[in-house]
Amino acid sequence: MAATSRLPAWARPKDIADLIRLSVPIAVSRMAMMLMGLTDAIVLGQYAPEELAFVLSAWLPIGVSLGFGIGILLGVQVLTSELLGTGQAAGSGRVFRRGLWWAILMGAALTLALLPFAEPFFHFVFVTIAPPSEMAVLAPEVVASSTASVTRILALGLGGHMISQACSYYLEALRRPLLVTVVMYVGVAVNLVLNLALVAGWWGFPQMGAEGVAWATTGTRWLIVVIMLGFCFFLTPAFVRSPPSMPGEAFRQLKVGTGTAISNVAEWGGFNVTFIIATWVSIAANAVYGYSVQVIGVCFMFYLGIATATSVRVAEAIGRGNPDEVRNAGRLGVVATIVMGVVLGAALVVLGGPISRLLVREDAIIGGVAIAPAIAALIWLAALVTVFDGLQATASFALRAQGMIWLPSAIHIGSFFLVMIPACYWLAIIQGRGAQGVLEGAFLGVLVAGFLQVILLEWKAARPGVERAA
Repeated sequence: MAATSRLPAWARPKDIADLIRLSVPIAVSRMAMMLMGLTDAIVLGQYAPEELAFVLSAWLPIGVSLGFGIGILLGVQVLTSELLGTGQAAGSGRVFRRGLWWAILMGAALTLALLPFAEPFFHFVFVTIAPPSEMAVLAPEVVASSTASVTRILALGLGGHMISQACSYYLEALRRPLLVTVVMYVGVAVNLVLNLALVAGWWGFPQMGAEGVAWATTGTRWLIVVIMLGFCFFLTPAFVRSPPSMPGEAFRQLKVGTGTAISNVAEWGGFNVTFIIATWVSIAANAVYGYSVQVIGVCFMFYLGIATATSVRVAEAIGRGNPDEVRNAGRLGVVATIVMGVVLGAALVVLGGPISRLLVREDAIIGGVAIAPAIAALIWLAALVTVFDGLQATASFALRAQGMIWLPSAIHIGSFFLVMIPACYWLAIIQGRGAQGVLEGAFLGVLVAGFLQVILLEWKAARPGVERAA
């Protein structure tokens, strides 16, 4: 008992247990989203690794669109968590329905914008402004047109992704994350079957390469929507008449999400611009860097579970009006992220070789570069990237749940657009460091973001009082 009393206030066993109980299902659920992308990359790596660049580059406009939409929808989770914390969860349906309408409208608008935008945009990126490269395997015009085709297919799934995300946020805020987990892993299984059919050519289907990956992703996303809406309808008050909202509730919900949307555009857009830079170096560099980022993405889902659980716990403490709980929930999330980073980093370094051979067939060679050994050589650097990427996520989620919206967003914009992208270009192209240079630039970006977000969180913790997200 004496030893327990000397523990920091944020390290109480019941709080650690609560964080684990909430974060593990969320991490497992979010992992499913990443596993879909990883499955795409693995199947493509076995049958057409040279086409990975088309998929990764397509995620620049798709990722920015999703990041904006999913960020706007975060208000569903924060406000629902507050209502749960004050015993008013039965009236939370109005928050969900508001988010659902936003998801439908944003999905439709962004899809209609991307369909005609893809072709001229990627012609500009890969033909008009691309720096000259002596390592090109495919003509720039081929890269541009193929990437645009993949983008148009993925755009058809934007609305489904946003609707399912609104459902996920709502179910998780009501502490029913296992429902989300079940649905997402059904999606992983369906996505794998579709990849085997459309990419590998099983069961008599044609091998469609990168376009097959895009159709598998889009089809899976809409199936998930149907199941998610069913859960929300039958198992939650999502579609039950709610009490009138408090004045300004809709604006608060939008404001919480708007700050996150800006941060997502900065982070997702920044990372996806790095895929363009890697493709400017060569198709081989894109493959090596792209598969390294797949590893980072899988690890990030563990951190995202901690970050989301931390946000929920902070919002609940705010609903109860307890400033000590708010501070302790944020600090526990940061420490848990560091511990997770040490564990994941060690695992990546030890398993670098097998991981690289899982991602792409061992004999894959693009433009004279053996892809699997090149990926294995960068795993240690990918492990470092994951730690600081996790820190910036957890700290920024905790800050937004406390009502601090714009400073975390400003840190993301500065870190990813003013640090990461220029560093990637300078190291990879000007200094000629190729895929390793792109990954080094990404590390510098998340390093700055991680340190600054944690410092800001501690500064916020030192201020008295509790603020609702506003």
